[in-house]
Amino acid sequence: MEIDNNINNEEKKESYNFIEEIVRNDIKEGKNNGRLHTRFPPEPNGYLHIGHAKAILLSYGLASKYKGKFNLRFDDTNPEAEDTEYVDSIKEDLRWLGADWEDREFFASDYFEKLYDWATMLIKEGKAYVCEQTPEQVSANRGTPTVPGNSPFRDRPIEESLDLFQKMRNGDFPDNSMTLRAKIDMSSPNMHMRDPIMYRIKHVHHHRTGNKWCIYPTYDWTHGQSDFIEGITHSLCTLEFENHRPLYEWCLDQLLKPGDYRPRQIEFARLNLNYTVMSKRKLLRLVKENHVNGWDDPRMPTITGLRRRGFTPDALKIFAEKVGIAKRENIIDFGLLEYAVRDDLNKKVMRIMGVIDPVKVVITNFQENHVENLEAVNNPEDESMGTRTVPFTKEIYIERGDFMENPPKKFFRLSPGLEVRLRYAYFITCTDVIKDETGEIVEIHCTYDPESKGGKSPDGRKVKGTLHWVSASESIPAEIRLYDRLFVNENPDEAEEGKDFLSNLNPDSLIIKKGFIEPSVKKANILNKFQFERLGYFCIDKDTTENNMVFNRTVTLKDSWSKSNK
Repeated sequence: MEIDNNINNEEKKESYNFIEEIVRNDIKEGKNNGRLHTRFPPEPNGYLHIGHAKAILLSYGLASKYKGKFNLRFDDTNPEAEDTEYVDSIKEDLRWLGADWEDREFFASDYFEKLYDWATMLIKEGKAYVCEQTPEQVSANRGTPTVPGNSPFRDRPIEESLDLFQKMRNGDFPDNSMTLRAKIDMSSPNMHMRDPIMYRIKHVHHHRTGNKWCIYPTYDWTHGQSDFIEGITHSLCTLEFENHRPLYEWCLDQLLKPGDYRPRQIEFARLNLNYTVMSKRKLLRLVKENHVNGWDDPRMPTITGLRRRGFTPDALKIFAEKVGIAKRENIIDFGLLEYAVRDDLNKKVMRIMGVIDPVKVVITNFQENHVENLEAVNNPEDESMGTRTVPFTKEIYIERGDFMENPPKKFFRLSPGLEVRLRYAYFITCTDVIKDETGEIVEIHCTYDPESKGGKSPDGRKVKGTLHWVSASESIPAEIRLYDRLFVNENPDEAEEGKDFLSNLNPDSLIIKKGFIEPSVKKANILNKFQFERLGYFCIDKDTTENNMVFNRTVTLKDSWSKSNK
């Protein structure tokens, strides 16, 4: 592999996380012939979440930066929970993030025959045996960290274990009646080294191999060997696998010959985000019990949910970079994720005006049935995005919250007798308020100053308030879905006695409004993103139809994370 020139460039000042430092040193020292080869090994038993996104961006990012290779390998060793639906969704998520595994798409099931042969070899060498204890007995007889464990089948004759292992494969025994265990050390202080299970019996249909197999290898037996088969050099895992590393090394020790290359497992802290859950089991409960509307519900931390909410791959990259790669577990504030998507969308998306809680304003001195097209800036952060026209009419909508009949001091929005600026339009002054029989305001009557077009007055008078608005006759009705954090507690698992994380669900995590949007969005596509001026960032949802536009709020405009950390 060509070594990146930056590695030997002493003048280049750049900081690297501890994993990148290891990679750079290994390449510089010529380990593995200077190769870098990483992988992402998901189980196809659920949808990926933002924690997986961090791991993908790390492994693929390193391979891309240092001209290495990146594999996608599905760890399909638990057939009862796996499905091609998850395989397809995982591939879609990786492509969306920009990860390219080229033609290197693999499955652990590709190696089932090889793994079986290697397991047979270990039995012949006296390093594995068939154990007839139940799962409960295996657990009970493993001992404690200070008390050695044992299995009554540990000294079973090699020929007997070979015969039983073949019969296990043939389907002669029921589920959970036998396992194949590695014969390592029943007194090891690392409980993972106390004769770990290599194979278990499962008469379950596999989504790729069908009913060919009824014994399936464990992750620990599959992981290192799959890395070795594929030529992986740096096997990046989260910290929960740190105690598994000695077993990873032991398994490789039994197979490698002197001079063979050797994959290396390196652990880093997993992503923990407050106000949400990452456990697949808990996410599955949210879906199965209809607390959310599927895996791609925009409140979910799944990649598909974030994509539907309006997040971009670049926003997740910004987030991952700010979180960094650590050796110790920590909890990241949800506000940092919001900051990242604001930072990205602010530079990229078109500004439009939308009113989500409308009240009608009638401009009494504006011409009836007249439509005046006003020029509006698409994105002040990027002049190249140009301008658009916004229709202005006698009747418009503004936000109900932008009007108060009896305002307090320092209320600079619309109120009786007070003049405000309409964005890109004119100054208006409230002259009258129309209410229904319940006392609710249904119309606000105003006059406008024809000389104040564009928001400036020839006499130089100042107005402090600027409101967004849309034409009542020319705007598009839309369903606006206001998403917020899924849980009210920073740690959803902190629940009252007798309750669980579901008791902390936020009842206001989704509020649906009926609003109006300026007509420039009429031909926009699903997932197109916009900033609604003064309100936040929104994207068009897949539920949009020809007669009903649906917008999801990605995030509000308020930068709560940076303000709280000043």
